Amino acid sequence: MNAELADRVEVVNFGCRLNIAEGEAIRAAVKAAGARDTIVVNSCAVTDEAVRQARQAVRRALRERPGAEVVVTGCAAELEAGRFAAMGARVVRNDVKGLIGSYGNTVSPRRRESISDGLEMAPAGDGPLPSRGNKDFFSGVRPFTPALSGADHARAFLGVQTGCSHSCTFCATVLARGAARSATVETVVDAARTALGRGQREIILTGVDLASYGDDSGTSLAALVEALLALPLERLRLSSLDPDRIDERLFALLTGEPRVMPHVHLSLQAGDDMVLTRMKRRHRRADAVRLIERLKAARAEIAIGADLIAGFPTEDDAMFANSLALIDDCDVVFGHIFPYSPRAGTPAARMPQVGRALARERAAMLREANARRRRDWLDTQVGRTAAMLVERDGKTGHAENFAALTLTAPAAPGTIIDVRLIARDGDRMVATPAEAKDIAA
Repeated sequence: MNAELADRVEVVNFGCRLNIAEGEAIRAAVKAAGARDTIVVNSCAVTDEAVRQARQAVRRALRERPGAEVVVTGCAAELEAGRFAAMGARVVRNDVKGLIGSYGNTVSPRRRESISDGLEMAPAGDGPLPSRGNKDFFSGVRPFTPALSGADHARAFLGVQTGCSHSCTFCATVLARGAARSATVETVVDAARTALGRGQREIILTGVDLASYGDDSGTSLAALVEALLALPLERLRLSSLDPDRIDERLFALLTGEPRVMPHVHLSLQAGDDMVLTRMKRRHRRADAVRLIERLKAARAEIAIGADLIAGFPTEDDAMFANSLALIDDCDVVFGHIFPYSPRAGTPAARMPQVGRALARERAAMLREANARRRRDWLDTQVGRTAAMLVERDGKTGHAENFAALTLTAPAAPGTIIDVRLIARDGDRMVATPAEAKDIAA
C-alpha cells in the first residue's frame, strides 16, 4: 500500500453544523490515538435519505480502501448500530466519538464490536464528553465540551450544546443525542479565543437545540452571546433557533448588536397550526409571522431562514397550502426544506402517512417557492454595499446577511472587505472589492 495512503485519516461529515464541528474533535482523537489508514463516517439521521447516504459512504470506503479501518459514528450509527456493524464497519457511539480511546492501532481492522462505554477515556482537543440517550444518565456527567471546527475555513463552527429535551413527534434526535446539555460559558469563550487566535473572524454558534443553551445550568443563550461579544470578535452568527425561545434579551442582541449578523434561521417546520400541534411544536403560525415582523421592524436588513418539513403525516392540501404561503408571509429566503420521512421509534411514524411521493412533490414545491423568494431578494441587493468575509479560496464568501458572494477579482483569504454588489448570478451575488477592513485588535 502507498505509504501516504496508509497514514491517511479521513473524516466524512454528514448533516448539521454541530456534526461539522464535532468532526474536528473526531479527527483530533484519531490522530492522538496514533491510528493510521482510518476513515470515520460521522453520520446524520434527520431523514432516511441522510441514513442512506451514510450507508453509501461506508460501502464506498470498504470497497475503495479494503485495508483501512472504517468507523461509523454519529446519529445514524447510534440508531442503526447493528446494521452498520453487519456491513463490516466498526461503530463508535455518539457518547465517545470525540475520545482518544475510541480509536487506535490496538483495534484490529474491520472489528465489529461497538465502542459504547469508556467513560474514563480522555477527550481530545475540543471533542464532546461522554453522554447517554436518557435523562437519568446525565446526572453526574460532566458538562458538554465545546466542539470547534478546523482552521480550513474563514468561519469557525462552534458547537455549544447537544441533545434535546423536547418531544417533537417527527424527530429521532433525542434518541440519538439524549437530553439537552450545554457547555459552560467559560469553555465556550476559551474555544472562541482559539478560533480568533488562528485568524477566524466569524464564529457560528451551533447545537442540536441551540436556543435551549443554558437550560441545564441556569444561564441562557443571550448571556453566552454577551460573553462572546466581550472578545474582539467581529462577526457572530447563530444557527437554527426555536421561535418560541427568542426572549427579549436575545431579541435585543439580534436586532441591536451590529456584530451579531443580520441573519436569523428559525426552526418553523410547518405553517399550519394543526400540523404544528401534531408535531408537538411549541409555537403557532401567527407566532412565527409576528416574530419575523418584529425582527424586520427593528432591523430591516435581517434575512430569514427556516427549516420546513413537507408531507408530514395527515397533512392535507389545505394544510400544505398554509406552509407554502408561509414562505412569503415570513419572507423566507434561506430554506432548509426536506420531505418528511418516518423515523423508527417516533410517534409520527405511527400516524397516517401521506406517502413519500406526495411528500417529495410538496418539498419540491416549497423549494421552488423559496428559490423564487431568494432570487427576488437577491435582486434587491444589486447596487448595495456589504462587508464580505473572504473564504480560503480568495474568491467566494458571505455578506453579513448570509448572501453568497463571488468576487470579480481575488482578495486575501480570511479578510473582511467592503464590496459593491453589481449583479445576481443564480443564487449568488457578483461583488466588486472596495477596500479591506483593519483586523480587530
